[in-house]
Amino acid sequence: MSRSAHPAGPRHADVYPEGHYTAPAADLNVLDEKVWARTVRRNADGVVTVGGREVSRLAEEFGTPAYFLDESDFRARCRAWADAFGPDADVFYAGKAFLSRAVVRWLKEEGLNLDVCSGGELTTALDAGMPAERIAFHGNNKSVEEIERAVRVGVGRIVLDSFQEIVRVAHIAQSQGKRQRVQIRVTVGVEAHTHEFIATAHEDQKFGIALADGQAAEAVRRALRLDGLELIGIHSHIGSQIFDMAGFEVSARRVVQLLTEVRDEHGVELPEIDLGGGLGIAYTSEDDPREPHEIAKALTEIVGRECEAAGLSTPRISVEPGRAIVGPTAFTLYEVGTIKPLEGLRTYVSVDGGMSDNIRTALYDAEYSVALVSRTSDAEPMLVRVVGKHCESGDIVVRDAFLPADLAPGDLIAVPATGAYCRSMASNYNHSLRPPVVAVNDGEARVIVRRETEEDLLRLDVG
Repeated sequence: MSRSAHPAGPRHADVYPEGHYTAPAADLNVLDEKVWARTVRRNADGVVTVGGREVSRLAEEFGTPAYFLDESDFRARCRAWADAFGPDADVFYAGKAFLSRAVVRWLKEEGLNLDVCSGGELTTALDAGMPAERIAFHGNNKSVEEIERAVRVGVGRIVLDSFQEIVRVAHIAQSQGKRQRVQIRVTVGVEAHTHEFIATAHEDQKFGIALADGQAAEAVRRALRLDGLELIGIHSHIGSQIFDMAGFEVSARRVVQLLTEVRDEHGVELPEIDLGGGLGIAYTSEDDPREPHEIAKALTEIVGRECEAAGLSTPRISVEPGRAIVGPTAFTLYEVGTIKPLEGLRTYVSVDGGMSDNIRTALYDAEYSVALVSRTSDAEPMLVRVVGKHCESGDIVVRDAFLPADLAPGDLIAVPATGAYCRSMASNYNHSLRPPVVAVNDGEARVIVRRETEEDLLRLDVG
């Protein structure tokens, strides 16, 4: 039976956790390189380091909970994606994964473009110096004000998500005397093997215009007739945290079929195709993500093969990795507060953060790893559930994992692969304070997003 067979959890359903966790690692002190940022090590004293800095010292300086981001790893992943796709393709970093002005500057310096999906993300990008022509603007319900600004500053593309938006963007562009470059987002009917809430290409969801019943073809016809729009291509995104390339193959085939219909009906070969992002990362040792060069080779071959079969020129490919770049580069550092053994079940380890800094476990049943990082231990492994301090029984950070049985209050534990979505989706639940993001590089650590203060909370509360 599922561990979530009862809404209140497995104990209430008399379902115990056997089979819902893997056996403990042979040595809990070993850090799996696949899961942790590239400069993370355990030093001779048993303390974990990142960028040459001990986590115990980082905790003293910046407090806990806190996100620590390996800047050199982030930059290396940017370069790997750019190199894999080469100059004849475009890589747009998906800003929703995590965005700050420092990150925007890194992207600009490493040659990547940026995908934004809100006015706030656009403001951050422009303020940090990202050229507007290297920005793509997404979203299923962009406001008039957001569209007006995007057109005014000259974003490189706006991704149209509905029939209403086709007219809205065209009207705004014409009123500004401009012709806005756009793509049409289509839902191709691919069921990505991922959580329901992050599968985005089946028909029953809010994004895009369906290929079914000729809706996408009609959207293309309307966009081509409007003077305020320059239709440059088709956009497709099938979901998130995907390891299997089969879904991308089906998506590419259906998008190329639409391109063929556009050519045959309108005599136009659209020059671009955006296959979105969604490639998975390793949250646990069981995950096996693909490297950027493997992904680039597979996607390029898929599109080339389908276009050749259809007699089309191969369009310029765009991709949108977000999680795949920033996800593995950061971890969240916590201090253990209380330890509560439940006989015959597991031990609950409470930390000083929780669902306010990582909602993904509660929202998506996301799985994470965890390690004792302030010291080593030879104690026997114990099955734990790492939980937060919030007044919510679903406040779970790591559902099932193993930590040493001598774990004690005051120990530091860390959850890797929290660079994507954790800070972006963080909240003030229970009036908690959102943690800082600290970039660590070559022995230096600096805050790039500061910790919230109680004064920040009260400043918004106008009484």
